[in-house]
Amino acid sequence: MSPQTLSAFVAAASHRNQEKIRQVLDIEENVSKNGRSMKNNLLVRLAAIWAALFLGLLVGRAVETGQMAPDFTLTDIEGETHNLSDFRGKTVVLEWMNQGCPFVVKHYDSGNMPAVQREAIADGVVWLVINSGRKGAQGDFDLAEVKSWQKEKGASFTAYFRDRDGSVGHLYGAKTTPHMYVISAEGTLVYQGAIDSIRSAKISDIDRAENYVRSALKDISDGSPVRTATTRPYGCSVKY
Repeated sequence: MSPQTLSAFVAAASHRNQEKIRQVLDIEENVSKNGRSMKNNLLVRLAAIWAALFLGLLVGRAVETGQMAPDFTLTDIEGETHNLSDFRGKTVVLEWMNQGCPFVVKHYDSGNMPAVQREAIADGVVWLVINSGRKGAQGDFDLAEVKSWQKEKGASFTAYFRDRDGSVGHLYGAKTTPHMYVISAEGTLVYQGAIDSIRSAKISDIDRAENYVRSALKDISDGSPVRTATTRPYGCSVKY
């Protein structure tokens, strides 16, 4: 995990655990006021809350729509290092990937995801694919495998990253493949969630669904607020 990613990760997790911190301080104050009679039971509760706080820092939770997207640094499969902040001034799409996932297969075998990618990139959007699967997990493709898969599926993206330690996946709270995020040119997270509105692995459902990423990009292009800013993602679990 890079220093920039670690800093943003800890800051985001700390913000979301402020309520736990307040609970800890309240308990400590009660212990000091009421003496040893309360101490045994309270110490158990205190230890549990501190554990929850610590685990919250390690696991992380989803970033908040409408807030600045946390910066990160990753090296793509070509060996080039990128910071998210390098793309400030451009709309960015983050796509969480696992080529072996049936839901991902649905959107690539149908040509749906490649079509959205091509449209976006033609409009100047940066499209970053992130695979947060651990080493050896389903879909943990090496450079040659990614290149072969990309050519076969007609995929079009700016860069493909393997986030094997899961640091960026946890930073963003990525839960599924696919899990989509759209970041404005100003660096604000304006959409996060599912690729579309029908939660299935059936190709036949694609034409009936609203593609939330395409809709978000159109809203941005039109200079309008993103109408659907958060949805529940669906797909395979990220193989951390």
